[in-house]
Amino acid sequence: MEIDKAIRDCDDRRLKTKYNNAIYVVKRALALYSTEEVAFSFNGGKDSTVLLHVLRAAFFLHKEEEGCSVDGLKEFPIRTIYFESPSAFPEINSFTYDMATNYGLLMDIIRTDFKSGLESLLKSRPIRAIFLGVRIGDPTAVGQEQFSPSSPGWPPFMRVNPILDWSYRDVWAFLLTCKVQYCSLYDHGYTSIGSIHDTLPNALLCISNSTGNKEKFRPAYLLSDGRTERAGRAKRFSPSVRNSMSNGTSNVDLQKQSMLTASVIAVGDEILFGTVEDRLGLSLRRKVHSIGWSISHTSIVRNDIDSVAEEVELRRSSSEMVFIYGGVGPLFSDATLGGIAKAFGVRLAPDEEFEEYLRHLIGEHCTGDRNEMAQLPEGITELLHHEKLPVPLVKCHNVIVLTATNLTELDLQWDCLIELTRTGDLFPLLEPYKSKHLITKLSDVEIAPSLAKLCLEFPDIDIGCYREARSGPIIISFKGKNEERNQLAAEALSKKFQPGAFTNINLNSPET
Repeated sequence: MEIDKAIRDCDDRRLKTKYNNAIYVVKRALALYSTEEVAFSFNGGKDSTVLLHVLRAAFFLHKEEEGCSVDGLKEFPIRTIYFESPSAFPEINSFTYDMATNYGLLMDIIRTDFKSGLESLLKSRPIRAIFLGVRIGDPTAVGQEQFSPSSPGWPPFMRVNPILDWSYRDVWAFLLTCKVQYCSLYDHGYTSIGSIHDTLPNALLCISNSTGNKEKFRPAYLLSDGRTERAGRAKRFSPSVRNSMSNGTSNVDLQKQSMLTASVIAVGDEILFGTVEDRLGLSLRRKVHSIGWSISHTSIVRNDIDSVAEEVELRRSSSEMVFIYGGVGPLFSDATLGGIAKAFGVRLAPDEEFEEYLRHLIGEHCTGDRNEMAQLPEGITELLHHEKLPVPLVKCHNVIVLTATNLTELDLQWDCLIELTRTGDLFPLLEPYKSKHLITKLSDVEIAPSLAKLCLEFPDIDIGCYREARSGPIIISFKGKNEERNQLAAEALSKKFQPGAFTNINLNSPET
C-alpha cells in the first residue's frame, strides 16, 4: 500500500504517530462494524482527502491482518457520501469526481440538505457509523471524541473521527509526504474551503503585487500559523455593510495588517544544551514584534552545516524574513554561513570587500586567502553597510545574519538595520502590535470553550492566556494591530460571563 509505505519511510516522527493513531481508530471501527455498516463523508477538502487515504490504508491493513487478499480490488468497498451543493466551488466538485474515478469510490450523491439527506440515506442503507474528517478547532468539533454518537435530533449513528487530534501542519505534512492529489484551490491561497459565498483566499498568503494586477497567493501549505486557517472564511458583505464594520476595516484588511511573518533561528550547541542562557533570542523576537511582524517560528539548531541548511531551507520558504544568529566565525563549529550556502544550493566563496573590512577589524590575525570568515555564500550575498558597524551585516535573499554576541551588540545591529530599512527598503516596517490584558479568577475549564469560539470570531487578534503562578489568576492577552479590535475582543469575552468576572490590567509589554 503506497500510503503506508510513504509514511513508514518518512523521517517525520510526529506524522508517523498521528498516522498510526488514525489507523488504529479506523481498524477499531472496522472491527466493531461490518463494511456495509460504515460510510465515509467526503467533501473534497484537505481534511477529508487525508481521511480518504487513511481509510484506504487502514482497510487494506485490516484485511491483510484477517488473512484476506486485496490484490486486484478495483473498488473501495466503504461507501462514500458526497453532499453536492449549488454553492460549492466547481473545483471541489471536479476534484471529488476525479477521486471517485481514480480510487473506485462507491458514491452516494445527496443534493438535499445534510440532515434530510442523511435521514434518507440511513433509512435505505444499514449504515451505523460514518467516518468524518473533523479536527479539533473546527466549529463542529466541540465536545466530540474519536467515537461520538450523533447529536440529539439527528438520525442515530456513530461519528468516527480518526484525525480529530491532527493539526493544520499534520494535514499538509501527510498530503505532501504521500504526494497525493488535493483540490487545486489550495494552491491559490485557499486554506479552509466552504461555499462560494463565504470563502476567500487567505490574505495572510497574499503576495505583494506592485503592478496593480490581480492579487496572487501562495499555496495553503505555506501558511505558517495554523490558527489562522479559517481567516479566509468571511462573508462577502456589500460595500455599505463592509464600511460599517470595524470602523471601515474589511475582513481582508484586518488580515493584511499582520500578514508578514519572520522566523528566528539560533545556532549553537551551547544554547541547545542549556550551557548558556539565550538572552539574544528573547530580545530579537521582541524587536521583530516591535516593527509589526509576527514570529511564525523560532528554533535552535546545532553547530552543524546540515542542521543549519535544513532549517534555513524550511524557514526561508515559509516566512517572509529569516533572522539567524550564532555560529559565525573562524572556528570549526561556526557553521551558519556554510549552512545558508547549502540551503540555497551555492558554495562559499571569498568576498574581497568583506575581507577588507575584516583586515581593518582584526589586523594581522587576518590571514588572507585562509581567512574562513571572509567566505560568504556565492552570488546571493548582499552586504549591508552602516557607518556605526565595524563590519557590514550579511543578507542572503530573505535571510539576515546577525553576528551579535551580547545584547549591546544586538541593539546596535538592530538599530542600524532599521535605519537601513527606512532608507533602503530592505523589508516593510509595519504598524506595531498593541496589547490589552484581562485578569480573571475563573478556571481554565470555565473559559476554554468561550476562548476557542473567540479565536474564530477574531482571527486577526492573537489571543493567549497564562498564569504567573499555578494557583494564581489567569491573564488573558489580546494582541493585534488595531486597539479597537483588541477592545472589541475583550468586551466580547466579558459579555459571555457574569459582570465582574474579568478585570482590565496594565502590563508593560515590549511590543506595545
